[in-house]
Amino acid sequence: MSRIFGWGARLGAMMSENKGGPWGGSGGSGGDGPRNPWGGPRKPRPPSGGSDGSGNVTSLDDFLRKSRERLGGRLPQQGGKPYWVYGIAAFIVLWLIFTSMHRIGPQERGVITRFGSYAGTMGPGIGLSLPAPIDRVQKVDVEEIRTVDIGSTDPNRENLILTGDQNIIDLAYSVRWNIRDPQLYLFQLADPDETIREVAESAMRAVVAGVSLNDAIGAGRGEIEQRVQQTMQRLLDDYGAGVRVQGIAIKQSDPPAAVNDAFKDVSAAQQEAQSYINDARAYALQLTAKAQGEAAAFNEVYSQYRLAPEVTRRRMYYETMERVLSRVDKTVVEAPGVTPYLPLPQAQRSVRQGDAQ
Repeated sequence: MSRIFGWGARLGAMMSENKGGPWGGSGGSGGDGPRNPWGGPRKPRPPSGGSDGSGNVTSLDDFLRKSRERLGGRLPQQGGKPYWVYGIAAFIVLWLIFTSMHRIGPQERGVITRFGSYAGTMGPGIGLSLPAPIDRVQKVDVEEIRTVDIGSTDPNRENLILTGDQNIIDLAYSVRWNIRDPQLYLFQLADPDETIREVAESAMRAVVAGVSLNDAIGAGRGEIEQRVQQTMQRLLDDYGAGVRVQGIAIKQSDPPAAVNDAFKDVSAAQQEAQSYINDARAYALQLTAKAQGEAAAFNEVYSQYRLAPEVTRRRMYYETMERVLSRVDKTVVEAPGVTPYLPLPQAQRSVRQGDAQ
């Protein structure tokens, strides 16, 4: 019992000493004001402005509030959340949609690169990919016919090429091509137009070096175009260019400007000689056809003659005499009691005068 009363006395003494709060009054200022747990006076709370009195911001909400006040209230809030949060969310959604969905046309292909490395090819239609900047899609038109012009029709810009018979000609031509494999086209050739130009020049020089001057400026141009196209396609396939050569068109095939006039005179003379040869051949064919027709007619008469020799002989005689006598103006009639010589035109006039009377 004495022990219990002893503990009660001690507790009463502690309560009498700690009148200002549960933590006692040691270190206080006579019991005035609130006390902290550690025996010292409690520091006053900072005002509601969001700083501790020294100008430092204590929370993110206070920082946003102060920023809104500095901007004149241009960051409105709704339901406690600022509008720019919804704007950022909408921007992210639109960014994901527009960078992940791609519309590829019927004549196009979409080449996908993932962090700069080839990742696939999209066909025509709507395709999906990872959003940028992870995936990037480059559209390539595979049906567009591209043209590379080599040489010029300008006499001051000659493209001289040596022929197989050691002559020189000035060539101007164009190359038509399109994309066959977009992946190879984009990643194998650094400059497709320049590469195709150099390959075309090399192929043309190699082909022209095996033909004569007459073939290069005359009827052999079509064969040269075909051979150059085949040579170019083989070289570009070896390079892995991913293009298809559609055709070669030679626009100009002339001698150098210094001797062009003389070559034109020679060409004109050759064309004139060829024209005469063509006329002679046409006349020979005409005579041959006429002779064949006459021979066929004679064979027809001979077959009739064999069937009735006397009748056919008399008919041939009459036809021959009619053809001969039709060219003269005198007629000889031998018959009894008739004048042997009768001027036919005078007799015809006499008859006409008698009829008129």
